Amino acid sequence: MSRSTAGGAAGKLSRPPSGGRSAARSRRSPAGRAMMDAVSSTKPLPAGPRGPFDLQVFLESAGVARTIRKYARSAVIFSQGDPATDVFYLQQGSVKLSVLSRTGKEAVVAVLGQGDFFGEGCLAGQPRRISTASAMGTSKVLVVEKPQMLELLHTQTALAERFLAHMLARNIRVEEDLVDQLFNSSEKRLARVLLLLSRYGKADQPLRIPKMPQETLAEIVGTTRSRVNFFMNKFRKLGFIEYNGEIKVNSSLLTVVLHD
Repeated sequence: MSRSTAGGAAGKLSRPPSGGRSAARSRRSPAGRAMMDAVSSTKPLPAGPRGPFDLQVFLESAGVARTIRKYARSAVIFSQGDPATDVFYLQQGSVKLSVLSRTGKEAVVAVLGQGDFFGEGCLAGQPRRISTASAMGTSKVLVVEKPQMLELLHTQTALAERFLAHMLARNIRVEEDLVDQLFNSSEKRLARVLLLLSRYGKADQPLRIPKMPQETLAEIVGTTRSRVNFFMNKFRKLGFIEYNGEIKVNSSLLTVVLHD
């Protein structure tokens, strides 16, 4: 996959005594340990005393010109090859970033959720978009032009800290995705993707994943639709997930990720 999808998933599990936990970890294969770390390490950043950083409120108070755009499901926010001139902040909904090869093969490299930045490559001198961003559901996006964003990052500490935290979390996620792709089966990769999309282990309750075509899940996981269909049916029969349009992820799905 492709994936970065925007967020992380971490399970709050009852913990065995430290000695038992250490022994159990040592018995896992390197790939199993990497997978467990990938799911459990991406925790939400602790909120400050005033709660989560609200970029829209900040920009309004700073008097910065900004644009708020709304997108319907499947609407394209920007396309691969477009000029990279703005930074985007996802206020509501979800967005996928996908890449199309010269042979026409598409891969989903990230699925983003509320509170994520995207399009930030322009700040590092990227002249054109290397991926396509499209809404996975009704979404609201705040758009800041590159010169304004650069000025804010140099002059506003709160924004710079929030943005740095986002970039560090994105790098960690990319590394986790690479380990996942190299060492784990498509069944484990699908289980991890479902846990991440449902925000499993975050402070709020796990979310129901909006209706998503199995083709999209296959592009995220890096496998075929038929394999996704097989494992989704298997997970449902075992009680790991429930779905009839929306997908509800149960905590028992974590056993697929942790099993060697």
